[in-house]
Amino acid sequence: MFKVIKTQGRARRGEFSCAHGGTVQTPVFMNVGTQAAIKGGVSAHDLKEVGCQIELSNTYHLHLRPGDKLVKELGGLHKFMNWNGPILTDSGGFQVFSLASLRKIKEEGVYFSSHIDGRKIFMGPEESMQIQSNLGSDIAMAFDECVENPATHEYAKASCERTLRWLERCKAEHDRLNGLDDTVNPHQMLFGINQGATFPDLRAWHMQQIAKIDCDGYAIGGLAVGEPAEVMYEMIDVVEPHMPQDKPRYLMGVGTPSNIIEAVSRGVDFFDCVMPSRNGRHGKLFTWEGTVNILNEKYARDDRPISESCGCPVCRNFSRAYVRHLFKADEVLALRFAVLHNLYFYNELMQKIRDALDEGTFDEFRAKYSGKLEQRA
Repeated sequence: MFKVIKTQGRARRGEFSCAHGGTVQTPVFMNVGTQAAIKGGVSAHDLKEVGCQIELSNTYHLHLRPGDKLVKELGGLHKFMNWNGPILTDSGGFQVFSLASLRKIKEEGVYFSSHIDGRKIFMGPEESMQIQSNLGSDIAMAFDECVENPATHEYAKASCERTLRWLERCKAEHDRLNGLDDTVNPHQMLFGINQGATFPDLRAWHMQQIAKIDCDGYAIGGLAVGEPAEVMYEMIDVVEPHMPQDKPRYLMGVGTPSNIIEAVSRGVDFFDCVMPSRNGRHGKLFTWEGTVNILNEKYARDDRPISESCGCPVCRNFSRAYVRHLFKADEVLALRFAVLHNLYFYNELMQKIRDALDEGTFDEFRAKYSGKLEQRA
């Protein structure tokens, strides 16, 4: 399923395989298609063109609309969105705690109101596993509580303990569902999630405990939610020594190109973030020369591509002036072009990281690009 084939310091070069899509090369960035689509008019076919290896969709959103049982009736999420590569589904925990209103957390799970129509919904570990089983993703994420930041040590500790108990329930239900005759994907994997807010003792303890539960991979959750990057890196440093060496590590919701490079250097294998698509839809584009705000007046007559070092479909065919015009004219095509470019950049970033690890030059790559990619071009 997963093997580390090379290391440089704590950075890991690996390969991951699952039921769909053959072998995934890691470190990898998972392109976020929350509701079975990339926001900005990008299809599953487009994902192949921009180098995507794994697509990520969300349990909470797909449960509310169109409904996970409907997706199962139609053959599962892969068939529904016509994507034949690996899919990871988030458990819905983050959305329950960030989007839903009037939520009430109890030992059995969470009672909340839909952000769409206000209807009352319950989701617990078993329900999250059932929804993800109906979707048929390759990787299901355990249902966890995402603690608000900042949180008190007392509350974060109680939350960690509850999330640990929920993981045990997720594991039992996940194993049961994979054994059913009508399961969409009987080879679905389960990743556990480390929590603990920004308390080093809780992070370390929780990782030690969830590592005792035989999951297929482990994630670090609850970061990149407003804390300084240095604090996030500190938490990774605390957690990483307690993560199994032979299982993939996933840093959830991260992040900027620099965040990814720094986390790779600390031993992380999987990443996801809405940043490339969300920033793209607002005209912020990532390039190897730094970030570009395509809305700036100085690009109005610029006939160069967004980046002359980029091989994406947009840079091969269109100018900065044209992309800027599309934004100013409120053309939907602007969003599509910007998202395609940014996703291509993120996937190329991961390829260059893998190449550097293969060649033993990752330290030099990190020194050259970690700061540069944060700056304006």
